[in-house]
Amino acid sequence: MDGRIIANRRAWDEKTDRHVAGRGGGYRIEDFKAGRCGTEPNIPDDIGDVAGKSILHLQCHFGMDSLMWTRRGARVTGVDFSPRAIAEARKLSAQTGLEAEYVEADVLALPEVLSGQFDIVLSYYGTICWLPDIRRWGRVAAHFLRPGGFLYLADTHPLAALYEPREAVDGKQGEEGEATGGGGLRLARPYFTGGRPQRCESETGTCTAPEAPLGEKVTYEWQHPLGEVVGALVDAGLRIDWLREFPYTFYDMFYYAEPASPLERDSAGWWRLKSMPAGLPLMFSVKAGKPGTAPEQD
Repeated sequence: MDGRIIANRRAWDEKTDRHVAGRGGGYRIEDFKAGRCGTEPNIPDDIGDVAGKSILHLQCHFGMDSLMWTRRGARVTGVDFSPRAIAEARKLSAQTGLEAEYVEADVLALPEVLSGQFDIVLSYYGTICWLPDIRRWGRVAAHFLRPGGFLYLADTHPLAALYEPREAVDGKQGEEGEATGGGGLRLARPYFTGGRPQRCESETGTCTAPEAPLGEKVTYEWQHPLGEVVGALVDAGLRIDWLREFPYTFYDMFYYAEPASPLERDSAGWWRLKSMPAGLPLMFSVKAGKPGTAPEQD
């Protein structure tokens, strides 16, 4: 396995332990078990009734979102490359009595270990930046879709991923004439990278526990321009039903900023720029269908 993927997997094993422990309060696991939250997946689009449908949830982390779809009546199979995440997903399924299948696998190698096809393939929130080959990902998604089924993806907008809070870039306010996105942000990396990963190193912090020390400090992320994401799905034979962009996102992506994040949470739970709420696309979604008619199922 690629050494960069191994490093990422170790990091996600550690993140899983922190998230399940509830440090930072980002995951309300006890509330989820009691049915006080997590009755509806927090995505920006209505993808329709999933009752009786089969769902393949790619990069499912420790399975809580997968079980939200189970609560809506779907038959769910979750996939993640982190052994710790899959172990916790199976534990959570047993604790709640909500059934789901879980597979430990690298998404790009999934056809080697999983068979069958699904009505819906889901991938959302912090997923595609960990994939070195977006075209292969598109082929994997198409491989597992039944004719008439669809893929749904929602994630950080690739343009928003280029920006950092000014203080995080150079420790000072930007000088006159620098490239900025407003809202206390500065352009920090290129949009087109030629497939080269960004090496990220952090001493502390996850989105749910910004001050927590990290044992696994190094990860690798890949920037995928919007055209490449859509192109990967089209090249895999899928039909684009929609491509949507949003001026808000699903988490405080600048949680590490000092003295404060340029984002704030709105009444609906989304995160927006404080000084220019509609000035930068922060999230996008794509729905892509597989042509054909689904066969009759028993």
